Amino acid sequence: MTATAEHTKDSPITGDILTVAREQVLDRGVGLSEDQVLQVLRLGDDRLDDLLALAHDVRMKWCGPEVEVEGIVSVKTGGCPEDCHFCSQSGRFPTPVRSAWLDIPGLVKAARETADSGATEFCIVAAVRGPDARLLAQVRDGIKAIRESGNDIQIACSLGMLTQEQVDELVAMGVHRYNHNLETAKSHFPQVVTTHSWEERWDTLRMVREAGMEVCSGGIIGMGETDEQRAEFAVQLADLDPHEVPMNFLIPQPGTPYEKYEPIEGKDALRVVAAFRLGLPRTMLRFAGGRELTLGDLGAEKGMLGGVNAIIVGNYLTNLGRPAQQDIDMLADLKMPIKALSDSL
Repeated sequence: MTATAEHTKDSPITGDILTVAREQVLDRGVGLSEDQVLQVLRLGDDRLDDLLALAHDVRMKWCGPEVEVEGIVSVKTGGCPEDCHFCSQSGRFPTPVRSAWLDIPGLVKAARETADSGATEFCIVAAVRGPDARLLAQVRDGIKAIRESGNDIQIACSLGMLTQEQVDELVAMGVHRYNHNLETAKSHFPQVVTTHSWEERWDTLRMVREAGMEVCSGGIIGMGETDEQRAEFAVQLADLDPHEVPMNFLIPQPGTPYEKYEPIEGKDALRVVAAFRLGLPRTMLRFAGGRELTLGDLGAEKGMLGGVNAIIVGNYLTNLGRPAQQDIDMLADLKMPIKALSDSL
């Protein structure tokens, strides 16, 4: 039973939402319901510091002080047949991104650089609807080469929607975590993607969980969704009960349907992060794409003190991030220890 399910069967608790959350989430570890998350999202700016402080307390109590650091690399970039409206890698939009493949030596090099940065997680990503035989063979060969190079970094994959056979293949390769973002609330998904359904993504995640891999699933904030849909999304993720939730913020990409969208304000981004922490008290929340644009340096630090306990360092798939060392230094300044590889195994 999820924390959300545990709460919704109880009688509702009324009162100031932060007071309620302190008793329900901090003291008992029970995530907020959809209506309660919505109340948090509607808090005024004058309550933001109190909200962030509570979210940090929840993170520290239910997740601990350690931060998991991850690097990602695209093994197959661009040319994706899907029409995800936020994505510059879709072959359906006139974006500057062109299709390209990363060779095995390049993959090994990227994994080594990721490990050298202090990260304990390396995620192999491909812009595809789902992996074909060629892609799976390259991933298999790449993982083998990474291991033969003496690199024992944890390896995750994000290769789109899977069949049961493909799930089993990834398990056999030693992939311990699979990322497949739900992206947004179920009610908003048809406005974001039309070439596949939210349910298809959910089915992949169900198979991944049943096969024993860790589930990584989050989304992008700022794609025209309402506060109600953000609250809906938080609770849907709580029902999924993923090991990790990447928190991305929309970077308007040239040539995509969202190219003229305005990035959300930093205070709104922090409010969403804190609300998700209160909805998912035991889940790893990872700062991912768009945090530099939306939050800047100071906002990133406030986010780490407002519920976040994992971070992607370095560059993203088609966008530049901050230098990895800058984030490592930030964690040192905040006295947040990096999760050791031995703790991840």
